[in-house]
Formats: sequence, C-alpha cells, structure tokens
Amino acid sequence: MVRFSSTVDEAVAGIDDGATILVGGFGSAGQPVELIDALRRQGARDLTVVSNNAGNGDFGLAALLAAGRVRKVVCSFPRQSDSWVFDDLYRAGRIELEVVPQGNLAERMRAAGAGIGAFFSPTGVGTPLAEGKEERTIDGRDYVLEYPIHGDVALIKAFRSDGMGNLVYRKTARNFGPVMATAASTTIVQVDAVVATGQIDPEVVVTPGIYVDRVVAR
Repeated sequence: MVRFSSTVDEAVAGIDDGATILVGGFGSAGQPVELIDALRRQGARDLTVVSNNAGNGDFGLAALLAAGRVRKVVCSFPRQSDSWVFDDLYRAGRIELEVVPQGNLAERMRAAGAGIGAFFSPTGVGTPLAEGKEERTIDGRDYVLEYPIHGDVALIKAFRSDGMGNLVYRKTARNFGPVMATAASTTIVQVDAVVATGQIDPEVVVTPGIYVDRVVAR
C-alpha cells in the first residue's frame, strides 16, 4: 500500500548505510532534487548510486557526492562540463566508478524489474567495458553477458500521482523513472501534485501504483 508523506525528510527515513540507490533524471531533467537533498540530510553513508550521470554543478546528486555519502557511482556519463564534484573525488581516489553504456544501463534495470536473470548485448563488445564478461556469438554477431541492476531504493520524480500511487510523467522527465521504479525494493517518488483516484486516465498511467511505496508532493 502506498504511503503519502508530508515532507521529503519523512519520505526518505529509514534508508540504510550501504544501500544501492537508483536516482532518476537525465542531467537536471526529472532529477528528484528535493529527495536527494533529504537523503543528504538523513545521513546514510557508503551508498552506491545508479544514475545516468554523476551529478551537475553543486546541487542534487553532486551535493550528495560532495558530502561524502557515496562510495560508488554506476552511470553512463560521469564527466560533463559541470561535473567537477565527481571529477575531484574520482581523481583523488575517494569514489569508485562503473561506466555502463546508456542502453545497457536502462536494460539492466528493466531486466531486474522483469525478473530476467541476465541478457546478451552487443554494446561494448571489443572495448574495455567488455573485459572479464562472458562473450557469445549469436547468428554471426558478438555479444557480452550483462546482469540486472537491482536497487534497494529508487528516488524518482513524476508529474502527478493519484491516491493509489499511479504515476504520470512530464515529457522527457520520464527518462529512467519507470524502469527504476520496477527495479527497486522501495520506490520513493516526489510529484508536483497528488490528485484523487480516478482523475488520471488509466490509459495514460506510466508507472502503476503497485511499484510505488512512498509519495510526497513538492
């Protein structure tokens, strides 16, 4: 059953040290900044963060990294013009990095949500990203074996939730939220508004409430 929290701090209560956190967003689009800030205040440490990138500027995910709460980042784009927080930490040996091609990142989380044990992907074949991975040739094409990414917690942002936790997103802010919601044991969502059950057309629901555990309006 979905729990509606009155504050973002209440929504992130109970996240443990060492947790794997799936963080939605593509750059700043769809990034659940208020939930990330609440997690920073909450104090959980030694976290593994799975996200499309490794933070922008000094806010949101970058601020969580700067606070020393993250042990490892799993992402597709760790370096951008404004990723100085991650850059400094990585060059100083204070944070681990696993680079995952963007399509594989999404598919590994989708596989976790779908109960798929592993899958073969052509992406990364012949590059350092394939080192140590099982390889197979299928119909004349080379593939590497990829495993699902499961999260203890997903922090995502949506446009609206109804009273049952059914979610709709706003345009490109949809990005990784839907697959992350299915791949995590606990999904926490910040939304612009909560509307009455029935006010969201079932035909346009993107993430069904069965995948949602906590919702907070911001």
